[in-house]
Amino acid sequence: MKRLWFIFTQAVTVSVAVLFVIQTLKPEWLDRHAISAATGGIVAIQEAAAPAARPHGGASYAEAARKAVPAVVHIFTSQEVKQPHPFLNDPLFRHFFGDRFGDQPQRQSGLGSGVVVSADGYVLTNFHVVEGADEIEVASNDGRKFKAKVVGADPESDLAVVKVHADSKLPVITFAALDSLRVGDVVLAIGNPFGVGQTVTSGIVSALGRSHLGINTFENFIQTDAAINPGNSGGALVDADGLLVGINTAIYSQSGGSMGIGFAIPVSLAKNVMEQIIKTGSVTRGWIGVEVQEISPELAESFRLPGTEGAIIAGVMRGSPADKAGIVPGDVLLSVAGKPVKDAQSMLELIAALPPGEAAKFNIRREGRNLELSGVIGKRPKPKFKAD
Repeated sequence: MKRLWFIFTQAVTVSVAVLFVIQTLKPEWLDRHAISAATGGIVAIQEAAAPAARPHGGASYAEAARKAVPAVVHIFTSQEVKQPHPFLNDPLFRHFFGDRFGDQPQRQSGLGSGVVVSADGYVLTNFHVVEGADEIEVASNDGRKFKAKVVGADPESDLAVVKVHADSKLPVITFAALDSLRVGDVVLAIGNPFGVGQTVTSGIVSALGRSHLGINTFENFIQTDAAINPGNSGGALVDADGLLVGINTAIYSQSGGSMGIGFAIPVSLAKNVMEQIIKTGSVTRGWIGVEVQEISPELAESFRLPGTEGAIIAGVMRGSPADKAGIVPGDVLLSVAGKPVKDAQSMLELIAALPPGEAAKFNIRREGRNLELSGVIGKRPKPKFKAD
């Protein structure tokens, strides 16, 4: 009996010692057991308490994504292209069959994104997403699919509007106030990268007013480090409130994927182009018919200019508004309609913003003298593009 009692007391003593050590060194082992017993879980896990509601502007942008994601759609395009017969490069084949087989028609597909801007079914996207397409399908975020047609396009800003006919109204994006974006603001890029499905990436506004990139004729890009990849083109760039601030358009990449430098067309330009396309099917811009050249420091010294501001007139189209106004090659254009010309790109934008038929004054520098000439703005010729 004494032997059994001795064994029992020893076991109790050892158990208490083990419990003390665990409580001191590994208290979570006891907590896991308590959680498992309380919840009836199959395995003992550690779970954090349910988070309190995050205030606006906190670490999560779920609310911004919730507002914007339904209005971003996927765009699938296809077109018929003719490929040469693979044997036509064989001289023996050509000797016997000549060009009898000709080019072989094939279907080529493409993908991109778009933003629903009107409950009537108008979708804003990039021109290069729908360029040349003879079939366009739009898929909404809830899985519905619609046939679409191009309403109009503006290749010079790389924007286009397509129209879908839905049985019920589509969710519509809300535009941010014009010119409200600042460098450093948080932005979300929404689209269908590589066709994997609706995706939201985040970043900040890295720069505003990016130009001279050689992407479009008219450039005024938002630069962001939010990941933008092939398939994101035409998708939405939204702010932390889920409001549209830009249309994702291009990336700088040496690999084909995102390298942290993406570009979006600002909503101010996109809205103006979109409204003109919906109203008239095209975009009207001012034009004077000149070819311009940037002013380098060497040219500034040669023309005896105080700086590199302005644009050198390299050529004038005969019979154009500039020709009628008396502008000649070699003139340096300093201002248009009272607005200073910083460089060749800004001159193009200043003139494009003027309505055709409006009189305007041109301040130029010719042979060391400043002159003021008057002319009437013409209508910029439209690039070749045919809508459905």
